[in-house]
Amino acid sequence: MQDRLAAVEDRYEEIQQAMADPEVSVDYTRVQKLAMEQAAIRKLVELGRELRQLNGDITDIKVMIREESDEEMTALAREELAELEARVEGVESSLRVELIPKDPNDGKNVIMEIRAGAGGDEAGLFAAVMYRMYRQYALRNGWKLEVMDGNQTGLGAIKEIVFSVKGKEAYSRLKYESGVHRVQRIPVTESNDRIHTSTATVAVMPEAEEVDIQVNAEDLQIDVFHSSGHGGQNVQKVATAIRITHKPTGLVAICQDERSQLKNKEKAMAVLRSRILAAEVERQQKERSDFRRSQVGTGDRSERVRTYNYPQSRITDHRIGLTVHSLEQALDGDIDVIINGLVEHEEALALEEAAQ
Repeated sequence: MQDRLAAVEDRYEEIQQAMADPEVSVDYTRVQKLAMEQAAIRKLVELGRELRQLNGDITDIKVMIREESDEEMTALAREELAELEARVEGVESSLRVELIPKDPNDGKNVIMEIRAGAGGDEAGLFAAVMYRMYRQYALRNGWKLEVMDGNQTGLGAIKEIVFSVKGKEAYSRLKYESGVHRVQRIPVTESNDRIHTSTATVAVMPEAEEVDIQVNAEDLQIDVFHSSGHGGQNVQKVATAIRITHKPTGLVAICQDERSQLKNKEKAMAVLRSRILAAEVERQQKERSDFRRSQVGTGDRSERVRTYNYPQSRITDHRIGLTVHSLEQALDGDIDVIINGLVEHEEALALEEAAQ
């Protein structure tokens, strides 16, 4: 552990020196990459320095205990030694977690997509419930949520919606939400009190910056069209909606939420870059056949990850077998207990793997 901590701290110092170099500071792309790398290892460096300080203090106190003849002073020193050793144990535990290989996208913002699945109108209504849950969760965390594209019905249902979530480590928390979410409840229109099952799919992608994904202009097909409004006086007379197709992959991004064609293009490009990055991440994960990720869940949208049972006020996350009976609170954005369970499960698997 000590050798790795020393190497990480050396790298941290190298980054600081590089960012202070006038020649580097004018290169925005390089500075951004260095800043992201530095932020990713800052906590590890701080914990390493704290451990070194604690070990130094312990050495000094042990020397004092050996040399001190005053029994009262020795007793006080032994108490302090016990406190320091307890702190060392806590720091070492935190370090083991920090030394787990991190997802390089954890610090990124997020692009999320929710789509109604099986279940007709009820699936669309559940998709709307899911969207509200994530909107409330973002609000609880002080994150900014912005709708980029959507297809809603007059019933308050959502056929599909695409939105961004910007905030500290948003991806590290929301990435576990990818997959099929199933709801079991009695629809408002059901006269026989029968419980219906419907689904919504959630996709969570790290928001890709230009430094992450380079997209060549010649690989893009950009189409401009009129936004699909509800009619009446609000229908725009100028075509502002944007559809961008990435010809090499066939991936498509659409944005029609803004009145400005330029803003719609910027948003569509952000979605497209994130979809390209997500596809690349998925390809790499399949190649690695990573054991830890297969245990927590691949994030594939074909995988059922969670069930929301209204009659029993129950939510079950099938990946880790966690059940909580706090449906109303969860749908109001209080889902940390579930996400924390997934994070802890993944960390435990990683620690077990590292010990083998």
